[in-house]
Amino acid sequence: MSDKLRAVTPSDLEGLKKVLDSCELFPSEYLDEMISDYFNNPETEAMWFTFIDTATPLAIGYCVPEKLTEGTYNLLAIGVSREAQRQGIAGKMMKYLEALLKQKNGRLLLVETSSDSAQHAARQFYQKIGYTQAAVIMDFWKEGEDKIVYCKKL
Repeated sequence: MSDKLRAVTPSDLEGLKKVLDSCELFPSEYLDEMISDYFNNPETEAMWFTFIDTATPLAIGYCVPEKLTEGTYNLLAIGVSREAQRQGIAGKMMKYLEALLKQKNGRLLLVETSSDSAQHAARQFYQKIGYTQAAVIMDFWKEGEDKIVYCKKL
């Protein structure tokens, strides 16, 4: 696996906030609270990972095990800074995560997306890398916007 992929460290936070602002995955001001358990709880099972190029974070990923399951994980966030998109970074991030989950005896990875047209490229990406559409929950995000769940056996 690439030496550019690794677990997030506290020194990455400011760079990761720039990634979030660039790709608009979620508001960057949420990151400190979202990641605090990861940094402060040695028992956490959350996985935060990044793609680094010349000491600069270009991407962020966040995955957790699904409660009450055996070996099922959910990728809750993945984003690549706008200037680094379309360079294969997201695919490398997914391969890194899949390999990491296999080491943890993971057997299934879920990814939740939206039917919103802004998520069209993301849905195509997951299908291209071997994920299968497993569920559609109508009107989940809001009226007229469905949740689309993809999965892959590891």
